[in-house]
Amino acid sequence: MALFDLPLDELRTYRSASAEPEDFDAFWSKTLAEAREHELAARFEPVDAGLSTVRVYDVTFAGFGGHPVKGWLTLPAGAEEPLPLVVEFVGYGGGRGLPHEHLLWASTGRAHFVMDTRGQGSAWGGGGGTADPVGGSPAYPGFMTRGLDTPENYYYRRVFTDAVRAVEAARSHPLTDAARTVALGGSQGGGITIAVGGLVPDLRAVAPDVPFLCDFPRATTLTDRHPYREIGLYLKTHRGRTEDALRTLSYFDGVHFAARGRAPALFSAALEDQTCPPSTVFAAFNAWAHDDKAIEVYDFNDHEGGGPFQEAAKLRWLRSYL
Repeated sequence: MALFDLPLDELRTYRSASAEPEDFDAFWSKTLAEAREHELAARFEPVDAGLSTVRVYDVTFAGFGGHPVKGWLTLPAGAEEPLPLVVEFVGYGGGRGLPHEHLLWASTGRAHFVMDTRGQGSAWGGGGGTADPVGGSPAYPGFMTRGLDTPENYYYRRVFTDAVRAVEAARSHPLTDAARTVALGGSQGGGITIAVGGLVPDLRAVAPDVPFLCDFPRATTLTDRHPYREIGLYLKTHRGRTEDALRTLSYFDGVHFAARGRAPALFSAALEDQTCPPSTVFAAFNAWAHDDKAIEVYDFNDHEGGGPFQEAAKLRWLRSYL
């Protein structure tokens, strides 16, 4: 599809109309405090993945509600001292997959941790192994409307909490350097990265690519592509609940987390992206609070964004921070 969103010069100044809840900080402070009442209990079990250049650990830690969450920690084979740490979050429907799917960052001499996303891992890639034991109100198939009735019940409250705990778990390994931690991910993983950037105050840098979960009021009315369309289809049946739904979503909007971003950031956007429209990405980028920020723009790409070109851009960019 050709360009469908705002022109690039308008994107660079666009600001979201998403209303920030007055108790946004209190909500997340309480949520994380409750999660930390459970011991992190991070376990790192060596795995023979048939790889000779890296060491792989099957990780389990306590996320939201103390629920077990999985991940992979991958280290260069010869690591003996604490290494810079890259924590990665994955796209919608995916899971942590298999260890050999995640070799890039360990190949740069850094520690790499990838979090499994609870309840997902059945749409693409090598799958996942983390259940979501929490129920919820009626929802449209998918994850976007699970628990949409209240912020306390919403699915992404659990996921974002898991993500903060994932950073804590990865940092707890003796061969990771907590002071040199970067968070990154694409699409849903980019949205989670932005949330973590707003909730973890001491990251060295963040790199969200074509991030999802940003500027819900615009996204849900601009694109009819899934996953945002799940919200519209839910409201098509549950007439009259739009205001309540947007209130719940406002607690999880990347725009509000971005306003609390305290680390350098490299974003990316694709101007033909109908899944995560460029204006919603720029809404988060323009709100990002740290002055050291940049965005790579891919003029004729859809949701694949920069793909390997963006990976190369991140490899160059991160040299300044790790």
